[in-house]
Amino acid sequence: MTVSSHLTAGQHALLESALQQRQHELDRLLKERQGGMSRAEHARDVLTADSDDVSHREADRELDMALSDRGIGELGEVSAALIRLRDGSYGSCEDCGVDIPFDRLKAEPWARCCVACASRRERASR
Repeated sequence: MTVSSHLTAGQHALLESALQQRQHELDRLLKERQGGMSRAEHARDVLTADSDDVSHREADRELDMALSDRGIGELGEVSAALIRLRDGSYGSCEDCGVDIPFDRLKAEPWARCCVACASRRERASR
């Protein structure tokens, strides 16, 4: 396993542990939210739940699907960060190549970009 040159072995281990912990937490939350069903089965279950108010059921389903989408997206980011950690590309900005500071990685261990590039991406997506 290669450790990013700007991270100490201790920092690397701390970030890897944080990523693994978040991965397990997201897996648990998604399984709990879907009750062991597939995403489609769960959406159908929420939509057909007992309620006299169809618009209420649809709103519940939309909220539930949005929360699931968000969790699935974050799980993908966390998994990708663990892969980068193992292949030695972790901790370098995907856009400009500079080392992402440890404090940023500690706050958001799955960060792909430095703050400047992340801000640029955010402005461009608006």
